[in-house]
Amino acid sequence: MTAELVRGQNHTLPQTRLEIRISAGTPVVAGATLGDENGRVAGVEWIAHPGSPQLHGLEVSRQAAADHRLAVDLDALPDGVHRVTVLLALPLDAGGPARFGAVASPFVAVTGLDGAEIATFTLTGLDSESAVAALELYRRQGAWKVRAVGQGYAGGLAAMLADQGVDRAAELAGTIQEAVARGLARTVAPPPPRTPEGDRVRHTPAPAPAPGNGRPPVPPAPPVTPPQPEPLAEPAAPGGPINYAHPRRQSTAPPPPPPAAPPAQPGQPAQPVAGDATGWSMDERLYNQVWGMFEDLARAAAAYRSAVDFAESRMDQELERTLSDPRSRIGGAGDRAREEARAKRDELTARARESLDRDLTQLAAESAVVEPALPAPYAGWDNPVWHGYRVPMEIPMALRIGDLHLPESADLRIPLLVRLPLERGMWIDSGRTASEAAALAGTDQLRRLAMETAVLHAARLLAVYPPNEFTVHVIDPAGSAAGALDPLVRSGVLPSPPATGAQGVSSVLAHLTRRVDLVQMAIRAGAADSLPPDLDPAEQLLIVNDFPHGFDDRAVTQLRYLADEGPSVGVHLMMVADREEASEYGPILDPLWRSLLRVTPVADDHLADPWVGHAWTYEPPRTPPGSAVLDEVLARVAHARRTGGR
Repeated sequence: MTAELVRGQNHTLPQTRLEIRISAGTPVVAGATLGDENGRVAGVEWIAHPGSPQLHGLEVSRQAAADHRLAVDLDALPDGVHRVTVLLALPLDAGGPARFGAVASPFVAVTGLDGAEIATFTLTGLDSESAVAALELYRRQGAWKVRAVGQGYAGGLAAMLADQGVDRAAELAGTIQEAVARGLARTVAPPPPRTPEGDRVRHTPAPAPAPGNGRPPVPPAPPVTPPQPEPLAEPAAPGGPINYAHPRRQSTAPPPPPPAAPPAQPGQPAQPVAGDATGWSMDERLYNQVWGMFEDLARAAAAYRSAVDFAESRMDQELERTLSDPRSRIGGAGDRAREEARAKRDELTARARESLDRDLTQLAAESAVVEPALPAPYAGWDNPVWHGYRVPMEIPMALRIGDLHLPESADLRIPLLVRLPLERGMWIDSGRTASEAAALAGTDQLRRLAMETAVLHAARLLAVYPPNEFTVHVIDPAGSAAGALDPLVRSGVLPSPPATGAQGVSSVLAHLTRRVDLVQMAIRAGAADSLPPDLDPAEQLLIVNDFPHGFDDRAVTQLRYLADEGPSVGVHLMMVADREEASEYGPILDPLWRSLLRVTPVADDHLADPWVGHAWTYEPPRTPPGSAVLDEVLARVAHARRTGGR
């Protein structure tokens, strides 16, 4: 039976290998400190946080997230540890709430590896605090217990760490927040938060736990509710009721159930079906299904890596205990101990790999039926759906901007889908220091590839919006990207030629800055009909090539303003530049980088998922060699713009 704790209450732990699950409703930083008998932390090496997530017997998340899973092996903790304190803090400079009193009460559960809850605690009564010691695991007379703490700190992480005796607590708190900021900048934005309706339905069997003493796969999380379509006209106020009505849909009936999977053969997993998630339309179902596959793969890989780490840790501990006895070094006892420990390690690792392979096989089968069924906005350029492309009359839910994969299964690609309208722009890094693959390419080649990638993203955005509802502007100060921009220029989809020279840069930035100002003023005044007739109501995308060359301080300030304020009124940035070269502007550009999703023109493992924070390899979009699909699509977009879609 689960113990529902209140502040100050404790409960005996029946096992020493645990998970601590945190649900906060808003991104929070999760960490843990190790304390001695008096609760004092010996040093930074006894603190697990996003910048240093692993200690012996303890692993925390690498980034801020609304949901966390912390792995704890109490038997593997360093000698002298008598207390594990779980810490939560609100990330700084993330645009979110600054105090726990402004968010839903965080919920913490201590579970076994099978997912069964041992004790839970809801952190109520918080107000101005921005950091809180949620609970502690402590050793008393040889037994481990959990205590609900709920001690908040208005002084944030620094005050909480100082209270535990950490030297230079303010400096460490700054280091942790900086690591969190870096994590936020590289994290793929998750779908909208789950709601009681429309859970994603999976027809695959749950992975079997690894037998024996191996660490089983991470138990499946509560079902993830698919993100519902956002209203295009008037977004809901923060904290207010959410309107889940589909844009332009009059029916209020619930969404139809997803298609049922074909009956499975005895002893065989169910056959996957494209669109097996809930939603109003097949596009919504497929969007939800892709995100479900993304999460499934992230958690399957996390379970495998956790099992392998445990097997290695167990082998090291067994060898240390055996070889610390001088008697074991006589004769062949030491060699036998090493062989037995390695054999156990190999057995546990093999079992974990078998479980992972089962999950990968099922996900690969699902991908094989989902990929051909994807609509054009979700499909790769090599999908035949583009050959029958027609300019749409409605904005789709999302857009594919590349693929993601993990080293455990490089052939299993997950489409990277981002919601529309865009919530953040992109920084396409053309620097040679961006990744190992980039370092092998020449500077000119990288810049060309980066600009070609930007053109493919822009073309896809133009293709999925209704006629004249998306406009692209280009700033190319030195005119160096003429070749890459040729498809956009030749097709006539640009309203004006790429801006060159200082005057061209200034003119485009002034035009878009004015648009942001006017729309913001109209929204605040509730007078949208008072906008000047020459203002283009379409979504705007600004492609900036070769930054910072040709940009003065005023232009840099305008770019920061567009990155911060533009997305809320339909103005988006796509920067094509070398991050290292741009760093000469110093910290003034830090907010710009953090507000943009960094992608690369070559494969690179820099993006993180929002669940466990794996480093995923990002593959940029590419058209098939020799294909004319890009020119054909842009020609149809240009024709629709001229004729109004007729």
